[in-house]
Amino acid sequence: MTTNDTLPMRSGHAKVNGISMYYEIYGEGQPLLLIHGGGSTIQTSFGRIIPLLAPNHQVIGVELQAHGRTSDRNSELSFEQDADDVASLLKSLGISKANIFGFSNGANTALQMAIRHPQLCYKIIAGSPLLKKNGTFPQFWEFMKQGTFEQMPQAYKDAFLAVTPDSAKLMTMYQKCANRMIHFKEFSDAEIQSIQAPVLLVNGDQDVATSEHIVAMSKLIPNCRLAIIPGGHGGYMGEITTLKPDYKNSDFIVPLVERFFEEE
Repeated sequence: MTTNDTLPMRSGHAKVNGISMYYEIYGEGQPLLLIHGGGSTIQTSFGRIIPLLAPNHQVIGVELQAHGRTSDRNSELSFEQDADDVASLLKSLGISKANIFGFSNGANTALQMAIRHPQLCYKIIAGSPLLKKNGTFPQFWEFMKQGTFEQMPQAYKDAFLAVTPDSAKLMTMYQKCANRMIHFKEFSDAEIQSIQAPVLLVNGDQDVATSEHIVAMSKLIPNCRLAIIPGGHGGYMGEITTLKPDYKNSDFIVPLVERFFEEE
């Protein structure tokens, strides 16, 4: 099975913590785990950069609880549970340690991996995280409270239904994602300061989280690098809702990613 008709890929499901978690593996080398954003699939978050990462890494994309091809459980979503699920998946694949690249909610999950499962983490890239309520504008939380299914990006709906053609499951996933943001649980300073893995924080200068928030978080993480990139939420990696129709691979931060992983 291939993506973009050229890149070899193997996929499967693993039983982890009571759900059946979908994963895809590309390339060879040191493992690089990709964790998608809320409401997304592997491809909507990372589809543009997987072909650029696969030549140098064993790239492992996952779909989290209730997302894409992964089953659900009778509980709300949490970053902690997502991190525990991903940790169990790595163990089931026989991977003792990995680099991790998470985007948006997936960045929060990646940082929870560093907090809860430090032994599994080499380096962490957290793209567009939001760790505290004051890290974005008050209007964002108002929008989340008032949000409706109709406002969910059509690209996310289409991607979900393409791999799991079940509109009831799509609605459940939307509602659970909305609930997680409505009842958003902040990361404590102590949790953030406990992160021992080297971290690269990446944010757009017109992102959900403010640049000020990302700078403040970078000062709390003991071993942290920081990149503020011109653009919106995920534009720096070709996330599907910010992807420009005339995009070029050189628009993306893959060289920055590779340099971070190569640093001693």
